Amino acid sequence: MRNPSIPAASTVVDSALFRDAFGTAHMREIFSDGALVQRYIDVEIALAKAEARVGVIPADAAEAIARESRIDRIDFDRMREETDIVGYPILPLVHQLVEMCGEAGRYVHWGATTQDIMDTAVVLQVREALDSVAADIRALRGILADLARKHRDTPMAGRTHLQQALPVTFGYKVAIWLAMFDRHQQRLDELRPRVVVVQFAGAAGTLASLGDKGFDVQHALAEELGLGVPVTTWHVARDGLAEAVNLLALITGSLGKIALDIMIMASTEFAEVYEPFVKGRGASSTMPQKRNPISSELMLAASKAVRQHAGLMMDAMVQDLERATGPWHAEWIAIPESFILTSGALHQAKFALGGLIVDAPRMAHNLGVSKGLIVAEAVMMRMAPHLGRQQAHDVVYDACRAVNETGGTLAEALLALPAVTAHFDRAAIEDMVDPANYLGLAPRMVDHAVALSAKVA
Repeated sequence: MRNPSIPAASTVVDSALFRDAFGTAHMREIFSDGALVQRYIDVEIALAKAEARVGVIPADAAEAIARESRIDRIDFDRMREETDIVGYPILPLVHQLVEMCGEAGRYVHWGATTQDIMDTAVVLQVREALDSVAADIRALRGILADLARKHRDTPMAGRTHLQQALPVTFGYKVAIWLAMFDRHQQRLDELRPRVVVVQFAGAAGTLASLGDKGFDVQHALAEELGLGVPVTTWHVARDGLAEAVNLLALITGSLGKIALDIMIMASTEFAEVYEPFVKGRGASSTMPQKRNPISSELMLAASKAVRQHAGLMMDAMVQDLERATGPWHAEWIAIPESFILTSGALHQAKFALGGLIVDAPRMAHNLGVSKGLIVAEAVMMRMAPHLGRQQAHDVVYDACRAVNETGGTLAEALLALPAVTAHFDRAAIEDMVDPANYLGLAPRMVDHAVALSAKVA
């Protein structure tokens, strides 16, 4: 038999061991069973109030429903058992609400269908979850803006195809990260009107059971809950919720990109950045010297999982006729887990980037490992006005071959070429091969990105 003192959770989002690595307490609470059932009750109460406002049910019945429908009176064991039988939780909930409300119970769930209540409850959860994600992104953008400003002029090797390419600054790299999250912040605002809308349309979506009062009830219900009113019934039109989860995939995808950059730059050979030091964090069970980039690893894992859920949501959009036979249920898996994983990844990002250790001297050292070859383009462009573009290319090419074949530095190889020394002295050559002098507009791009970020709400 299982030891009752050992937690029974079996997934990382609920696991006592892993839940705070992959999620946050706040987001888990938003999507907890208790919070979900409370949202169901909120919608049923709001529906009664809305119907009383437009004269569909008696006002005293709505008052009684609002007063008597309380989650602390719900028998969750009974509700779970009935849900296993029915397949959905709303009818079991309505049974108990009817009993709680006495004579007024006859008006509970009036004119609604199960999916109306469940979809609207999920929208209420998603609205709160989006607020949480937006707040985390806003905080992360502040961290990134500070980091970009601080390292605006910190030179480092820019790399393409994992090879040193041209010098950049670390601030420039961070500014690119910042701009991604500025766009995500804007996307969050843009999708809300499409997602945060009420669902109330009745059995086949036509509001037939309420006669000519259907639209009045729908609008009043939306007002009660602070939600928008959709153009049409969306029982089988799931693009709104699919868009929300796919945005989470974009957000965690950006976090995964940052995580991969940090992990590569934190490798022993690069040693340019490190996650914040916490005694024991990232320790190996066998290698005492190890300091693994744990937050980055968790961010990357979350990005992969949310991407899979985004695909699941796209698949769940393919629904049959006026009410789906299965795809809807897939959303029950994908939506909560996607938000929890995204919240956990953002939490890890705020920790890792908020205390990121940047080794500027090591970045400068790595800039020198190519012995000046990283600025071969800079040298060629400086020489071109004196030698012509093609001859400058050929001269620098020969100098680079000399460095690769016989050693030394690019400066030394250039000083050995009469075609170069005829136009440039030692000081000029050393200036040309200094990577810090070939940063392009990277520092100004940092200024531009930070300034624009400040204008994003």
